[in-house]
Amino acid sequence: MSDTGKVVVLVTTSTLEEAEKIAGLLLQQRKAACINIVPRVSSAYWWQGEIEKAEESLLIIKTRNELLPELITLIKQAHSYTVPEIIALPIIAGNQVYLNWLDAETE
Repeated sequence: MSDTGKVVVLVTTSTLEEAEKIAGLLLQQRKAACINIVPRVSSAYWWQGEIEKAEESLLIIKTRNELLPELITLIKQAHSYTVPEIIALPIIAGNQVYLNWLDAETE
């Protein structure tokens, strides 16, 4: 299997409203073809020397690898966190019709 040039980007937000705002921004600017919002995830993480716990929302963003720099910039500008989680995972294979659609919606 090889790299398709597409990625799934994971982003957590402090609220569902923030997740919806970021999703709308990315979709309107065609930086993503599809975004799933998981409204409530329980997160545990290190922050400033302490273990923190929080209820967050999770964005699962599907886009093209070449759009990542712009996508990351937009997320950081719109996000309330000082250090937002923005993690891109390569899509190594998938339904080719879906992958073609992803290309078409982000051009």
